[in-house]
Amino acid sequence: MSSGPDCRFCGAALSDVFLDLGLSPLANSYLRPEDLERKEPSYPLIAYVCAQCLLVQVPELVAPGEIFSDYAYFSSYSESWVEHARLYSEAMIARFGLGPEHLAVEIASNDGYLLQHLARRNVRILGVEPAANVAAVAREKGIPTVVRFFGAALAAELRAEHGGADLLIGNNVLAHVPALNDFVSGLRALLAPRGVITIEVPHLLELIRHGEFDTIYHEHFSYFSLLTLQQIFAAHALRIFDVESLATHGGSLRIFAAHEADSSKAMSPAVGRVLAIEREAGLDTLDGYLHFAPRVERIKSELLAFLGDQRARGRSVAAYGAPAKGNTLLNFCGIGTDLISFTVDRSPHKQGLYLPGSRIPVLAPEHVDQARPDFLLILPWNLRDEIVAQMNRIRNWGGRFVVAVPELEVLA
Repeated sequence: MSSGPDCRFCGAALSDVFLDLGLSPLANSYLRPEDLERKEPSYPLIAYVCAQCLLVQVPELVAPGEIFSDYAYFSSYSESWVEHARLYSEAMIARFGLGPEHLAVEIASNDGYLLQHLARRNVRILGVEPAANVAAVAREKGIPTVVRFFGAALAAELRAEHGGADLLIGNNVLAHVPALNDFVSGLRALLAPRGVITIEVPHLLELIRHGEFDTIYHEHFSYFSLLTLQQIFAAHALRIFDVESLATHGGSLRIFAAHEADSSKAMSPAVGRVLAIEREAGLDTLDGYLHFAPRVERIKSELLAFLGDQRARGRSVAAYGAPAKGNTLLNFCGIGTDLISFTVDRSPHKQGLYLPGSRIPVLAPEHVDQARPDFLLILPWNLRDEIVAQMNRIRNWGGRFVVAVPELEVLA
């Protein structure tokens, strides 16, 4: 037991540790060559579970403005994620009958990867994106984008200027919000009387089941089960009426919510099914959260043993990708350029930089053809199929792919 801060949802004192990953730099704070001269700031990376509401959370040690105002992640560089957004857009148009008279607002709209699909179908759109460099790319595509952090105050301004949102979208943003109650209050304030909120979050149940500890980092403030999401939304007079399980990000939930007073949305049996699965897994009791650490230690030891063995045999290992989750993995395991010589990434915004902590250089994918490593460790393991298809040419020289999570696996 260690004394922590207060729960960001219910205010209870936090003392139960879900996972302690030691000291780590910010997972998205990539280094420029001139930064290598300086010492990087590192912060404790401890995930607590609230004994009252069972929300798993990382304390806010760094203000969101330091993390998200200039951001290195551009959604459009993942083909599978853009396709995920297209399929979502088509499904929402069909299910809720969206057209030119409806307004769709996306919170954390990034570079317009999703709203572009709704715009093509003549739905009115508006993006909200705090990272100015990313929002600029969206605006160049013709996506109207407000460069602000979302919360109750901004919601009131947007409601006054644009009217209520018929579709209010938040994909992989709720975890990034330290002021959780202010954010959800803002969702309620912006939502039209019969509007729908859809939120996608990595599912805590899958994180626990599959050892996905690398999705824990300072920029991810909260980790959600449907049990806790239901409590949070109910506290703001919002009702979750449907849920879908998705394969994205190692297993996610897409929740559908409406105003409590909106009786036009029937409760889906899927909500009860997911809640039952979570209860069966023990997520309705504190004890269900307190046995995760040994599995994480096993993943660490397996990866270090593999990399050490390849080095002893004179084989080379490079990595693919520069995702935040990869930085959690590498820093927790203490891996640097002695074990992994470089990584490659398709995003030109990351090429030429260095990974925080490990200081592994990020190069263009073509560098793999020059270096011909024996193994390519896939850091964004949630995109493994897409990456294997893109980089399958490494098999021409006998190269093989490896993933470390949920367990070490050399791909056939």
